[in-house]
Amino acid sequence: MKSEQYQNLLQQIEILQPFINAERMNRIHQVISQRTLNIVPVLEHIYDRGNISAVMRSAEAFGFVNFHIIDRPDGQFKVSNRVTQGTDKWLRVKKHQTTTACLKQLKTQGFKIYATHLDATTAIEDIDFTKPSAIILGNEKEGVSSEALEYCDERFIVPMYGFAQSFNISVAAALCFYHIHRYRSLKLPTSGDLPEYEKAHFTLEYMCKSLKSAKQILNKYQICEPMGLKK
Repeated sequence: MKSEQYQNLLQQIEILQPFINAERMNRIHQVISQRTLNIVPVLEHIYDRGNISAVMRSAEAFGFVNFHIIDRPDGQFKVSNRVTQGTDKWLRVKKHQTTTACLKQLKTQGFKIYATHLDATTAIEDIDFTKPSAIILGNEKEGVSSEALEYCDERFIVPMYGFAQSFNISVAAALCFYHIHRYRSLKLPTSGDLPEYEKAHFTLEYMCKSLKSAKQILNKYQICEPMGLKK
């Protein structure tokens, strides 16, 4: 079945390619070469939507695709003028009602669970990020919850050398993501590790998101449900 789907993906890519300029196609291929499904950021109970947007931008910039958000129990958020600048359309965002539901799912999928924590004795440099890893970032005041820590395989700290005791969450996320990308680039042939089927799927998805008329073009070839537009 997957072989048939793969051929369908390649067919749709071939149809759309003449409608997208070479520079854009090169950019799509460059981005996909650095994409990974094996690093998953998880935001828990974040209050400021601006912080969520900032972390999402960093996650996308360093090649991560899946992004999990655990909603606040009280449903309260701080309204922010900061936006994702379209970054969210390049991520696959999944929301969860509870911490347990999110982390149980990731555990079942084979992810190691890591959390940033001020009391941790392990430095981020000592974590092996070549394996599937979920990184939990807690809210602005309390940090990662005790519920989340119960599911963690390891807690780590980002070293600091000044009087400040903690980073803003968006800064902490950017530092973590940079380190993870660099670590994987040094330890693996490349930080990106999508299999060929996934590369084709993301190529078509990004082509469809780059071309407003993609659906209409594919419909002319009697492709009524373009694979790149499916959620």
